[in-house]
Amino acid sequence: MRQVYLAATGQNRGKTTAALGLLNLFVGEGLRTGFMKPVGQRTVIEDGVAADEDAVLMRAVFGLPERLEVMSPVHIPRGFTKAYIAGDVVEDLPARIAAAHATFADSHEMLLVEGTGHAGVGAVVGLSNAVVARLLGTPAVIVSEGGVGRPIDEIVLNASLFAAHGVPVAGAIVNKVDLDAQPSLPSVLERGLGRHGIALLGVLPYRPILSNPTLGMIAEGLGAEVVHEGPDLDRVIDEVAIGAMEPGHMLERVGPGTLVIAPGDREDLLLALTTAHLARPSGDGPAAAALRSSAAVGIVLTGGYRPRSTVIEAIRAANMFCVVVPEDTYAVASEVHDLLVKTHAADREKIALIKRLVAEFLDVDRILAVATPVPA
Repeated sequence: MRQVYLAATGQNRGKTTAALGLLNLFVGEGLRTGFMKPVGQRTVIEDGVAADEDAVLMRAVFGLPERLEVMSPVHIPRGFTKAYIAGDVVEDLPARIAAAHATFADSHEMLLVEGTGHAGVGAVVGLSNAVVARLLGTPAVIVSEGGVGRPIDEIVLNASLFAAHGVPVAGAIVNKVDLDAQPSLPSVLERGLGRHGIALLGVLPYRPILSNPTLGMIAEGLGAEVVHEGPDLDRVIDEVAIGAMEPGHMLERVGPGTLVIAPGDREDLLLALTTAHLARPSGDGPAAAALRSSAAVGIVLTGGYRPRSTVIEAIRAANMFCVVVPEDTYAVASEVHDLLVKTHAADREKIALIKRLVAEFLDVDRILAVATPVPA
């Protein structure tokens, strides 16, 4: 059985996206493929069993037969870290991981092991990604995200910790690359990483649907009071704008996929947004295009302020997504920026896109070549 350990340089870099796409490629090659997430931090209960949500996702998408206890042997719920440091956790956690890993060897040709965050995550409980990869005898592939300096710096830093634990780094994948704006970036990244002896195994292009939250995720993630759902809670937002200027200038900065975050008492701005939304014409002229482009996709009202009923009725008449939250505008903007967008089994359009992108932009033969057999 060959295996590879998929790590990342931080949170929300696209590790789960890469894992889902790679698993699809391995299965498409006709390989009996398994998935394992040795240490999970985001635990859900599925069929009465506690498991990491990525293990639940892969099992559902690919119909994997393994028990969740095997796919997700160790998970770290709230309070676990303090209990471990206090000496209250006496179970041999590495032994549990090793036992789960051993069950794949006789029945699988390929095993994809997904880590948790960067190379050092889990060190507090003695189970960093570097330690677990060494325990399982698997090389690491590191996932980072677009840019030049940051991904190279992050990948090199993480590679050094894997190397310190005797784990070979088979290569790197860079996600969320704007290939339209920077078509030469893959060759730049390949040369930059090559100077550190790290192979670039491919880049994945940026797609908003994979990185940005939907309106429904915004409402749920902020714990917001919904004033009006609008026509489509599954609508992915393209960008965020802060309502901190006079309405005319604000409309110049708003596009059809923009989520506007503004104090609930800025009724002048809210009425301007609703008017622009209602006035969207269907013509082809420049004036019509300008009006359409200034129609936001939704509004988050901050400060706990609810506008007058006439303004709320205007929002509903425009059929715009609108929610109210108690926090101030800056805090809400930070929450939206940091909102972790995860893939769920029900996200069929998103999963189909992930499979297509990974199949198009990553070389499965090259990745299989760096996967190493399980040591005897």
